[in-house]
Amino acid sequence: MLGIKQKITQEQRLTPQQIQYQQLLLMNNLSLEEKIQEEIELNPLLEEQKDSAQDTNEDYESRAEEELKSEFEEDKSSKADDFDYEDYMNDFEYEFIKSNRNPDLENFTPIAKYKSSLKENLIDQLHMLDLTDDELLIGELIIESLDEGGYFVEDLNEFTQRINFSQNLNFTETQVEKIIKQIQLLEPIGNASRNLQECLLVQLKNCNYDEYYSFLAEKIITNYYNDFVNKKYSNITKELELTEETLKKTLELIQKLNPKPGEGNISSEEANQITPDFIIEKLEKEYIITLNDKNLPSLTINESYLEMIEQNKHKKKIAPSLKETHKFLREKFESARWFIEAINQRRDTLLKIMRSIFERQFQFFIDGPKALKPMIYKDIADEIGMDISTISRAVNNKYVQSSVGIHELKYFFSEGLTTDSGDDISNTKIKELIKDIIKNEPAKSPYSDDKIAEILQARGIHIARRTVTKYREQLKIPIARFRKNI
Repeated sequence: MLGIKQKITQEQRLTPQQIQYQQLLLMNNLSLEEKIQEEIELNPLLEEQKDSAQDTNEDYESRAEEELKSEFEEDKSSKADDFDYEDYMNDFEYEFIKSNRNPDLENFTPIAKYKSSLKENLIDQLHMLDLTDDELLIGELIIESLDEGGYFVEDLNEFTQRINFSQNLNFTETQVEKIIKQIQLLEPIGNASRNLQECLLVQLKNCNYDEYYSFLAEKIITNYYNDFVNKKYSNITKELELTEETLKKTLELIQKLNPKPGEGNISSEEANQITPDFIIEKLEKEYIITLNDKNLPSLTINESYLEMIEQNKHKKKIAPSLKETHKFLREKFESARWFIEAINQRRDTLLKIMRSIFERQFQFFIDGPKALKPMIYKDIADEIGMDISTISRAVNNKYVQSSVGIHELKYFFSEGLTTDSGDDISNTKIKELIKDIIKNEPAKSPYSDDKIAEILQARGIHIARRTVTKYREQLKIPIARFRKNI
């Protein structure tokens, strides 16, 4: 029997202001500078501060709160339209506060205009999808694991187990697979495919090609892939009963597909000169952590537009002819205020995260990579009271410069294991050890991955051969026989 049932569910939806903050958090300083200039162009009430006068953050917050209460106490029906511009015609300036900044710091300017990397581009598109915070985190981790061709080459089961453990999640392989499928549809289409066959099929099914030849191409890639890659075209024409001309046009279509969607017009991180987002300096016995944002313009509210209707400032109600102007100014004021606050919130968050990383990896900034400790996003999230997804967004494509070089913030995050001596050792440090072993191996008889695993085990580090292979490949070091006599 059919019936009507009621079901109450709770969903957490992000406000436009929260979305804007998360978008700013993803940006490095170079991207943020472009975003600020874009907002200045779009919002006439937002402008760059020209003088050097600065208020404290406390002044900003208290005065901003005062300004937001500047409405006449009229009846509720007309309250939305009542607005006294005199409250805005004061000496207070809404400013992007550049606190904790050293004027003597070197000005880091890239030689060429910064271009988004493939992974940045994909993550930006990912955040436009209707995903939960945990799903976004999984998606970001998938994108970060893509190889240079844009392929997801990790074992799905191992990847799912690892992220569940390291990020304190409970995702199934099916759920992770669903996110992979969504990433495959981001531009350029085909990224996050597991192999060439899947990559070609994703493009054929989701790109606007000739319907007939696209159908034939999909049939060939799905059912006769081995014949296709081995160029046994006679088998294909026979099985599908195709003419040579039809096969030729179908193959021409397949050749238009991108076998490596990760390569192409979007530059990689290596193609950009790195501008550090943080600078760590040792002054006497103390370390100073600075956000390298001195090139970012200070922002303030432009009062010239408010002065345009200054003659109305003593009136309790706005003239009907000025209601549209009033509405426009209020909307732009709110937008400008939220943007400035989001920048300040981004700044505070980044500094908290960097300080926490510095404290946990303090020895690294003295001794270098050999002193790197295991650390996961959850460690930082728990310490500073933020979500794991916030930490993931904040460290994305951010770099820190210190006396031991320039390192991406994600470099400091890695799982680890315990040695026979009881010490914790990070995966990153294990990679450094593998690199060092290979560097010092006999030139005429380089070590196999089995041998490298034996050497590490002799040092108390129990690691499987297949893990050595995975780390060696991530280090882009060829197999033993190709290293001979190098």
